[in-house]
Amino acid sequence: MSTLDLVDPRTGAVRGSCPDGDARDVAAAVAEARAAAGRWAALTVRERADRLLRLAGRIEEQAPAYARLEQAGTGKPGQQALDEVGLAADLFRFYAGAARAETGPAAGGLIGGHESWVRWEPCGVVAAIVPWNYPILMAAWRCAPALAAGNTVVLKPAESTPDSARRLAEDAAEILGPGVLRTLTGGRQCGRLLVDAEVDAIAFTGSVPGGLDVARRAGVRRISLELGGNCPVIVFPDAPPGTWAALADAVTYNAGQSCAGPSRVITVGGGHREAVDRLADALATRSAGRDFGPLNNPAQAERYDRLVGKAEAGVRSAGAVTVEEPEAGGFWRPACVLADVPDDDPVIREEVFAPVLTVQPAADIGEALRMAGSVPQALAASVWTRDIESGLKTARGLRAGEVWVNCHLVQTAELPHGGRADSGTGTDLSALALAEYRRPKTITVNLEAR
Repeated sequence: MSTLDLVDPRTGAVRGSCPDGDARDVAAAVAEARAAAGRWAALTVRERADRLLRLAGRIEEQAPAYARLEQAGTGKPGQQALDEVGLAADLFRFYAGAARAETGPAAGGLIGGHESWVRWEPCGVVAAIVPWNYPILMAAWRCAPALAAGNTVVLKPAESTPDSARRLAEDAAEILGPGVLRTLTGGRQCGRLLVDAEVDAIAFTGSVPGGLDVARRAGVRRISLELGGNCPVIVFPDAPPGTWAALADAVTYNAGQSCAGPSRVITVGGGHREAVDRLADALATRSAGRDFGPLNNPAQAERYDRLVGKAEAGVRSAGAVTVEEPEAGGFWRPACVLADVPDDDPVIREEVFAPVLTVQPAADIGEALRMAGSVPQALAASVWTRDIESGLKTARGLRAGEVWVNCHLVQTAELPHGGRADSGTGTDLSALALAEYRRPKTITVNLEAR
């Protein structure tokens, strides 16, 4: 069996290996999930919920071990990794309850002499392909609602971060049953083979090119795609005093490797130079190695260097990297602000996916909204003003699936998350995500037939 080297992003050194799944591995994983699908779907909602709650409890009990596995592949600070493990456990708890709380739509009297209702049925076997930026959390975003809806899942983690997904599959096999949640490790070809396999639905979180490839391969099968963000931030002159620190926190969280993180700051009607200075000052206090981790892999580091290094910016301000040997060999990059960048600069058009903020001026809110919507992605955005009425009006005008006012990256299991345009299709989080993994069947009975 071929294997993939696993690299520690903190040092750049090889830390181990994992299997690189081939066609036989994919076929075996899907067959195991298919064999388990009937048994899992036949359980009552309560029985499935009880098992998901037990899995959530196991994740919480073993949180330090899960956090260490998260750190191994991502280099995240310890507390951040531990927090995200807790959020993953919470998602399994949430969907265990959400599935039980729902009542299916039913209606009488729609057709004379007949009675009708709707039965919700799972898709069957779901292929869940998740990225490296939040390995355990993105696995929970996809797997928890799919399992709660009655599907079995073949989970393929990113090739650089398989650690926590493999542990999750071990715990799931014991608690949920064999084959209900199966992990398959490997590179991009393994992911393509999984999409091409006999699965009934595909949930993919990743890049726009990756999502387009999934859509082409999926054909008429159900797909749910969460793709890039490149999120705009509209800042009014009356922004609250805490705006700059909050944006610095948001863009450095997870080293800026968040699809919904802030990317493009647009100042409205004045205060542009002050915004640049305030953001530069705030980011100068955030240090890679002390406040946030490294970028995940060599390709991400190269992307940062290419986009930031070639940006046609009038002002450039970078924070510090405070790591010492042997970690200095890793993929560490400082947080930075790029000011007065032209609209067509690649650092604006493409998603850097790093702790980088561009800052551009807009004469009025109309121009700000145009600039905010000028890129292909439309996942999330934020607005900063003490005039809440103006903030809400601006939020309505933004093309995005999620908009924050005077905050950013504030999320909870109860609220839906999803994009527009090149940012994908489908819904993560909230009870609405259950619909991504099941189909309605209408049943109508002729009451007069004898």
